[in-house]
Amino acid sequence: MFVKSLPNILTVSNLFLGILAILLAFQGDQYVDYAAITVIIGMLADGLDGRVARILNAQSEFGKELDSLSDVITFGVAPAFIMYVVVLQDLNTLGIIITAIFPICGALRLARFNVQAGTPGFFTGLPITAAGGVLATLALYHEVFNVPLLAAGMLLLAFLMVSRIKYPNFKKVGIPKAAYWITPMIIALVVVVALKYPQQFPKIVFLPLALYALYGIKKNVDYLIKKVRNRKKDNESVPFE
Repeated sequence: MFVKSLPNILTVSNLFLGILAILLAFQGDQYVDYAAITVIIGMLADGLDGRVARILNAQSEFGKELDSLSDVITFGVAPAFIMYVVVLQDLNTLGIIITAIFPICGALRLARFNVQAGTPGFFTGLPITAAGGVLATLALYHEVFNVPLLAAGMLLLAFLMVSRIKYPNFKKVGIPKAAYWITPMIIALVVVVALKYPQQFPKIVFLPLALYALYGIKKNVDYLIKKVRNRKKDNESVPFE
């Protein structure tokens, strides 16, 4: 019975980490690094719960809905609150609005994902998990980037979540069925490394997440360029009357 409940335990762990991230960020700037780390660990738990559910044949509608509700907190509300504490609270009402837009777009993204059939192998729109990871780690660069740039980056991530841009889906990549027991060990290893290097670890994670988010923009630009070129070729091929 416990083994079958493991996917939901991972999902609830993800939710707990999201709540913990909010509480840590609420303590002030000195705990923001740890808040970002908890979001990253939540990403790991979120990535594993579905795989473990498939391995154990424990998939359910309950688990699917619980996963979406947890994701809104951990990757929508928590990263937005981290950014608000670090950067946006100085913008007063505008900061509150920008902070609210991000989790709202994340909720819309998840609702669409739950009711619409997607393209096999791809996500439609930037997954909230990746968007939240980028935002939580982006907040740590508040001394490098100015406030308008960070706010613009947050709004861009919100837009990418509700966009129709296609992103590769790595969630279907499986792990050997006999290796599901290693899941707690993987999480524990990440926790140890993150706590040992609390300032460096989340900043390192930022780069691959940001590249993933930018990948969708590049693919969309490539598609638009190709579309314009094809239209130009079609116009040139039409004979003059």
